[in-house]
Amino acid sequence: MRPSRLALFPGVALLLASARLAGASDVLELTYDNFESHVSDTGSLASCWCGHCTRLDPEYEAAATRLKGIVPLAKIDCTANTNTCNKYGVSGYSTLKIFRDGEEAGAYDGPRSADGIVSHLKKQAGPTSVPLRNEEEFRKFISDKDASVVGFFKDVFSDAHSEFLKAASNLRDNYRFAHTNFESLVKEYDDNEEGITLFHPSHLNNKFEDKIVAYMEQKMTSSKIKKFIQENIFGICPHMTEDNKDLMQGKDLPMAYYDVDYEKNAKGSNYWRTRVMMVMLDTFNFTVASPKTFSHKLSDFGLESTTGEVPVVAIRTAKGEKFVMQEEFSRDGKALGRFLQDYFDGSLKRYLKSEPIPESNDGPVKVVVAENFDEIVNNEDKDVLIEFYAPWCGHCKNLEPKYKELGEKFSKDPNIVIAKMDATANDVPSPYEVSGFPTIYFSPANKKLKPKKYEGSHELNDFISCLQREATNPPIIQEEKPNNKKKAQDL
Repeated sequence: MRPSRLALFPGVALLLASARLAGASDVLELTYDNFESHVSDTGSLASCWCGHCTRLDPEYEAAATRLKGIVPLAKIDCTANTNTCNKYGVSGYSTLKIFRDGEEAGAYDGPRSADGIVSHLKKQAGPTSVPLRNEEEFRKFISDKDASVVGFFKDVFSDAHSEFLKAASNLRDNYRFAHTNFESLVKEYDDNEEGITLFHPSHLNNKFEDKIVAYMEQKMTSSKIKKFIQENIFGICPHMTEDNKDLMQGKDLPMAYYDVDYEKNAKGSNYWRTRVMMVMLDTFNFTVASPKTFSHKLSDFGLESTTGEVPVVAIRTAKGEKFVMQEEFSRDGKALGRFLQDYFDGSLKRYLKSEPIPESNDGPVKVVVAENFDEIVNNEDKDVLIEFYAPWCGHCKNLEPKYKELGEKFSKDPNIVIAKMDATANDVPSPYEVSGFPTIYFSPANKKLKPKKYEGSHELNDFISCLQREATNPPIIQEEKPNNKKKAQDL
C-alpha cells in the first residue's frame, strides 16, 4: 500500500496521497494530533495524491513558497494517520478537498500546477470581494495579471452592493472581485454613485478594444452582473492558459498558437496577437495560446511540428468540427483574412485526424479510421459493434483475441459488423464519447445517432448475448469448426 499524505491551505483543505513525504520545505507537515488545530486556526486546503502525484510534488512545493505568509500549505502521512484521512473521505488518489474555517467546503478541481494553485487560493483565501480603502490599494488590485471586477458604491449597504456581493460569491473561484466607497474613485468611475467596472489586464491592452468595460444595465441583479462578467471578462482576444482553459469551452473557438510568453517576451507576444486582432471579424473572437502548453491540442489538428515562431491557426467548433489554416500566417494578415472568410462562407474542408484507409480490410474485425467511419460504422443497413482502443492499453491487448474470435463468429452475417478503431490516432465523431480504453459501442441499423455504450463483460459469450439481444435482424453465428483429429479417433 502506498503511503499517502494530506496537504492544507488556510480557509481551505485538500487531501493528497503520495509515495513519500518530502524533506524540509515551506509545506507544513501535520499529524493526527495537530491536524484539527491547524485547520481550525488557519482554515486550510488539503490534498491527497498517489504515484501520479510525483509530478505534483515540485508544483506544490513551489506554490507553498509563493503563498508563504498568505496561505499556508501542509501535508499529513495518511498511512500513519488513517483516522484523519478516513474522516475526510480519502478513498482514492488524487483527491483534493477545500476547507474553510475548519469545515470542509468542497472539492478542489483546479489545475495541478503552481500557477493554478496559487491563483485559486489567492481567490479563496481572502473575502469574496476585497474592500479597497484608498487609491493605492485600487491601483495595486487592478494591476494583477488577471482581469479585475470592481464595484463602486457610495452606500455599502445598498441593494446594488448586496447583489454585487452575491455575484462575486458565485464566481469567486474563477474571477477577482473588489469594491470601494472611496469618494474620488466612485466619482471617477460612476456618476450615479454606484456601478461596476471590469478592468482587463494591462499587458493585454491594445488599440482594438477598451481597457475597461462598464456595466450598463439600469438595474443591478446578481444574474445580470454574472452575465455581464462572463461575456466580457476575457475581452475579444484572450490569452488561454492552463488555468483558464475550462472557462473558454462550449463555443466556436478559433486559436492562434505561437510562443506566447508575457513574462519573458511581452513585446513579441503582443506583436502576433495584434496581427490576429487586425483581421478579426466583429462576430468572431480569437484566442492566443502557447504550443508548449497545449501540445496535445496541436496534435488534434495535425500541427505537432509547429515551432511557435509564426502563428498556426485552427478552429474547433462547439460541435467538435475542426478546421486548420493551411496557408502560412502572413504579417499583413491577408492569409488569416482569407481563412476566416472561407470559414464563414462554408467553403473550408473539415479537418479529420485520421490514419490512412486500409488497402485491405477483409479480416473478421474491420479496421475503422476517421476517413472511413461513415462508410463502415454509419452504414444505415448494418448493425455495428465498434471498439475504441489505444495501442498501449493493456486491457485492449487482453481483449484482442476474444474480439477477433467474436468477429469470426459473425463473419457470415451480412447485417452485423465487428469493428475497431485506434482512438489515439483518429478523431472520434459525435455522439461517441471515449474517456477510457477500451470503450465499446453498439451502433444499430437505421439509428446511427443513438449508439448504445456496451457495459457488459469482455467475455465472448457476453458479447454474443448482447448482439443476439440488440441485433436488428436475427444473427447468423458461425458454428465451431469440428475437431478433425477427434473425429478420426472416434472412427
